[in-house]
Amino acid sequence: MKIFVKILFVVLLVSCLVFPVSSPLALVTGFVFAHFLGNPFSEYTHKFTSLLLKVSVVGLGFGMNVHSALSAGKDGFWITITSIALVLILGYFLGKALGMPRKLSHLVSSGTAICGGSAIAAVAPAVKADENEMSMSLAVVFLLNAIALIIFPVLGHIIGMDQHDFGTWCAIAIHDTSSVVGAASAYGEEALMVATTVKLARALWIIPISILSAFMFRSGSSRISIPWFIFFFIAAMLLNSYLPLGKASVYMFDISKKLLVATLFLIGSNLSIAKMKVVGVKPLIFGIILWFVVGIYSLAIITLI
Repeated sequence: MKIFVKILFVVLLVSCLVFPVSSPLALVTGFVFAHFLGNPFSEYTHKFTSLLLKVSVVGLGFGMNVHSALSAGKDGFWITITSIALVLILGYFLGKALGMPRKLSHLVSSGTAICGGSAIAAVAPAVKADENEMSMSLAVVFLLNAIALIIFPVLGHIIGMDQHDFGTWCAIAIHDTSSVVGAASAYGEEALMVATTVKLARALWIIPISILSAFMFRSGSSRISIPWFIFFFIAAMLLNSYLPLGKASVYMFDISKKLLVATLFLIGSNLSIAKMKVVGVKPLIFGIILWFVVGIYSLAIITLI
């Protein structure tokens, strides 16, 4: 039986690398597997999860172009910076009010403020978050992403938003790029183009937020744990922007996305019902409030401009 469980675990892990598995599905699959069959490689998954997250984030830099991101960010610069500041500040005080662990509230805030799971993956090593904190924050963000993918196009039509405004709203108010693209593509081609470029510019804020997080969560008089992998992320982005890498950058980006999905499967396998009960429903309530605030704020700004 133990051998069968190990083989099945490896098969599922490899499937995340080979087949088009979504991030939420990978996380849930890992959790369900571990809940019913246990994690046969818990010692190793705990050890390598953080490293794999860092490698995945660095590789995602090959999918970003500095010029496109900066150009896309010009129009929505102020709404981007103000919404990020609003979410992070509100998240800090709301987390204290709800009595949430500080790292957990910061991870959910970062994911809501910037780009969902990618931001959480980048910030988590910088603040030295454990697997439980990463799992819970990712679960909250993925759940809200799934809801956003369905309701945002409907709300856009009810409100009567044009393609450009809806694309901007999606990029600001929906967490993950995948859900942004899904919701915007359902609305129209122009909405998809606007949403993709604005979200790309917003993702650049992973860099300063990760570095800022390392300063915020330093312990006492100890040295600051600088998230060096972020500088490799910048290097990958610059290489993709200034050197003719051709298909190599596309391959690196695709491999990194699959590696991130596989890593989420491992993170899910380290999560348990017992750990979730300790945290309770507070992370979900916290995430919903932040999401509601950034959605209403960005909608108000976009419709008034």
